[in-house]
Amino acid sequence: MTPYWTNLINGARRGFKAVLLCGIASNALSLASAQEANQVQPAASSAGPLTITLQDAVARARANEPQYRAALTQYGVARGNTVQTRAAMLPNVNYTTSYIYTQGNGTGGPRFIANNGVHEYLSQGNAHEVLSLQNVADYRRARAEEALAKARSEIATRGLVVTVVQAYYGSVIAQRKYSTTQRAAAEAKHFFDITQKLERGGEVAHSDTIKAQLQLQQQQRTLQDTELEMERTRLELAVIIFPNFNENFTTVDDLENILPLPSFQEVEAQAGNNNPQLRAATAALRSANQEVAVAWSSFLPALTMDYFYGIDASHFAVKEFDRTLIPARNVHNLGYAATATLEIPIWNWGSSRSKVKSAGLQRNQARIELSFAQRKMVADLKTLYTESQVARAALESLRQSADLAAESLRLTTLRYQAGDATVLEVVDAQNTLTSSQNALGDGQLRFRTAVANLQTLTGTF
Repeated sequence: MTPYWTNLINGARRGFKAVLLCGIASNALSLASAQEANQVQPAASSAGPLTITLQDAVARARANEPQYRAALTQYGVARGNTVQTRAAMLPNVNYTTSYIYTQGNGTGGPRFIANNGVHEYLSQGNAHEVLSLQNVADYRRARAEEALAKARSEIATRGLVVTVVQAYYGSVIAQRKYSTTQRAAAEAKHFFDITQKLERGGEVAHSDTIKAQLQLQQQQRTLQDTELEMERTRLELAVIIFPNFNENFTTVDDLENILPLPSFQEVEAQAGNNNPQLRAATAALRSANQEVAVAWSSFLPALTMDYFYGIDASHFAVKEFDRTLIPARNVHNLGYAATATLEIPIWNWGSSRSKVKSAGLQRNQARIELSFAQRKMVADLKTLYTESQVARAALESLRQSADLAAESLRLTTLRYQAGDATVLEVVDAQNTLTSSQNALGDGQLRFRTAVANLQTLTGTF
């Protein structure tokens, strides 16, 4: 064999070997990637949906619901105002240091007679105190407004609970209705199959099959509607409880856990002690009373006192040698001074009287609102308690109706197969079962909502 052909064959062998090695390496990399993907995939799939209870939903909503957070912000601002107005009644201490230069007049003195010298150095501590009844009234008003903001934040808290209860259990009921409609659609499909078999056997008329088919189509359309409602309520709850949009969660259906209602006397006592709306109206009246006091204080004098300690001299020194004195000697620049100013209001073109009149109008309005809040509390308490009682009493009846409807459908279907019932009876039994189960869920939601509304007046019981 010639060298040419020998080199060609060897080169082909080397090339084939290289291709083979590349293929093996590629397969090894693919296998490693597949193994890595298999290792990661179970971790991703194991992260199931987050289970949210009602308590979790309320806690999350308190951190994310903007109106509730706004009420807490107002409460925080009101607390800050209380601290600030209290500080206005107490003496405060400041330190100032400055240098004033004035053009001289040629004799060693300043050209501006208001200034003490050509060079003036100030380095002083100042204790400042204002004695005024207006400051006292401002502090009392701030405390009343803080109590008002606190009561409103409590109202927002209980109102948020009602909102979360409605959204949470609304989502639970929507899921129930979807499951009920799925069951109804499956039963309609099963009944349609039965009618087809009986028609083929000559036992029922073709009209029965048509009626069963219409029922099946209706249930399928209802299934689509309930699925849409389930998604809508789920998204509504997600918006309330999550800071970032998240659909990967499940809710807990605990609507069967029905707690007994306390007596009306207990509820009435709790409402008298824990009603934030009544506290808000009372705090608003106290704030209006202090507003009147603030307005009247503008007629009274105010005393301002200042105490200064430091240096106010032509040299920045504690001591200096004064050559202008005879004989020349050292003088002390460090010292103190005190001032007291009494300000007596005389005339302000009726501004103070207008403030008093406006504050009086606001106080009268606050009294009317407090009286109305007291009457409304009594009426709302009786209404909400009665509604809770009625909703709870209806639950047992609704549950029995759902059980009876299920048994009626079973017996009616058996009677139809035996030829003793009509297709209309079967369809009516199917619709009755669906309505009964949905009514049970609506009744449970009504009871939970009624209790949540009642607890806006009483607090948790």
